[in-house]
Amino acid sequence: MARRTRVKICGITRLQDAQLAQALGADSLGFVFVPASARYIAPESAATIIRQLSPFVTCVGLFLNADAADVRHALELIPSLVPQFHGQETAQYCDQFGCSYMKAMGVGSGMPSADDLAAYQQASGFLFDSNEPGQLGGTGHAFDWTQLDTKMDRPLILAGGLDVHNVGRAIDEVAPHAVDVSSGVEQSKGIKDAGAMRAFMAAVYEADAACYHRN
Repeated sequence: MARRTRVKICGITRLQDAQLAQALGADSLGFVFVPASARYIAPESAATIIRQLSPFVTCVGLFLNADAADVRHALELIPSLVPQFHGQETAQYCDQFGCSYMKAMGVGSGMPSADDLAAYQQASGFLFDSNEPGQLGGTGHAFDWTQLDTKMDRPLILAGGLDVHNVGRAIDEVAPHAVDVSSGVEQSKGIKDAGAMRAFMAAVYEADAACYHRN
């Protein structure tokens, strides 16, 4: 059976970018609910965009050491939202919302241990990014993927400096469940480049096809 790498396009701030990503076959869209980020979008604005998308596109909200009330507010506005926690949130903090979530692991200071990951028993997946722990990604910098333990018991989402030039190699070397791209398909922070999105999606499909024919 052919493997299909899922794609999350993160840092969405405009309806036209969300609609194009959906049309190109992106599985997930990421909305940054961190006011300090240049890609910030208010949950109310994200909800307006999401209401105009297919229910079969997973929408993810990025939080960084947020007050629990802010997370609950976003979930009330967007009940289908999947939170993605990027800070030093404990497992107890992440579990309190009673919904599926992803935990981002910044590997800028080294890989998390198996015990670090095991603490988040309710996490539906782990996203590995090149940033320092407790900081947002979107830096445009990749990390050494060969350090990853790809035999984990939950989906591995690979982020960090991915673009059309290296996503094929990332898929070949890591075989992640999904790849996450932000700066690699932008013309400026929060504004996507249509051509770059098309090229990125095509590179993912090409890499998947190459892996299938080799195996």
